[in-house]
Amino acid sequence: MTAPSTPAPRPTLEAVAAHAGVSRATVSRVVNGGAGVRSSLAGRVLRAVDELGYVPNRAARSLVTRRHDAVAVVIAEPETRVFADPFFAQQLRGISKELTAHDSQLVLLLVEGRDDYARVGRYLAGGHVDGALVFSVHLDDELPDIIRRSALPTVFGGRPDRGGECAPYVDCDNRGGAREAVRHLRSLGRKRIAHIAGPPDQTSAVDRLDGYRDVLPEADPALVARGDFTPAGGERAMRELLDRAPELDAVFAANDLTAAGALRVLHERGRRVPEDVAVVGFDDMEPVVEQTRPPLTTVRQDIEGMGRLMARLLLRGLERGGVRGAPCGDSVTAPASVITPTALVRRASA
Repeated sequence: MTAPSTPAPRPTLEAVAAHAGVSRATVSRVVNGGAGVRSSLAGRVLRAVDELGYVPNRAARSLVTRRHDAVAVVIAEPETRVFADPFFAQQLRGISKELTAHDSQLVLLLVEGRDDYARVGRYLAGGHVDGALVFSVHLDDELPDIIRRSALPTVFGGRPDRGGECAPYVDCDNRGGAREAVRHLRSLGRKRIAHIAGPPDQTSAVDRLDGYRDVLPEADPALVARGDFTPAGGERAMRELLDRAPELDAVFAANDLTAAGALRVLHERGRRVPEDVAVVGFDDMEPVVEQTRPPLTTVRQDIEGMGRLMARLLLRGLERGGVRGAPCGDSVTAPASVITPTALVRRASA
């Protein structure tokens, strides 16, 4: 029986230095991104790294750079919601691409319930990651306060709407996109335009409801029903609307999943789309709009691009010494947030 072979020893920093003919300190500076090394020497070190297959020890590197090359992505939603909603997959894809391009790791933290806040807070304050990207925060959420106490550089996905301190965030023009959706329905000659709103404790839903009301300030309150950004919530709200306002001829849904649920109920009730009821969603998520019948007219936001922007804003801030909150209205010290544009995508439903 042949004895198992002993794996080759892992190349060390000293081995790279000897191979390149430079000092250990020079190799350390090159590997850790330090300055002050001539380009010719840096080139020799990098060639030696490739030839030997040297992999830096992250733990040792973090002692030098005080960076962990890891970012926590915190989603204030239960696991069942995160993995069922393509919005989160698209945003995580954008974040992952940007972090990968900067050789940084993504650490996913989900908040299932009240017991998770202490766990997440301990992790964020424990020095395991360089910063945090946080999204799907609710208005009464403890997360912004927990993150502030951790003093961890943070960027939010969506406007966090916290008083006293402004943290940088990336969001789309929710209110403007909603106005465009409702104006489009009015341009089709629709007179009784309903809205299935999102959860009232999330700023995106509040902004989209405000956009609806901007265009229809005198709308009948019976034409507004609450959903929860899920297909099931869209179904419930659509049944409620048809029962109390059967003459409605258009629906603006707060997101595509809600619109998909509303379309199912309209088909069940024998309402033709768009002949009897025109429907517009919000998001333009391909896995959803490709499966609706008819294809869904919707407001597009660049979800993956927003994820990349979140990561980019955090990484740039880390290079400059951190991303911190600042007093609201302080134009000198408050970090810049980004509002991305939206666009109406016309398909057969409206």
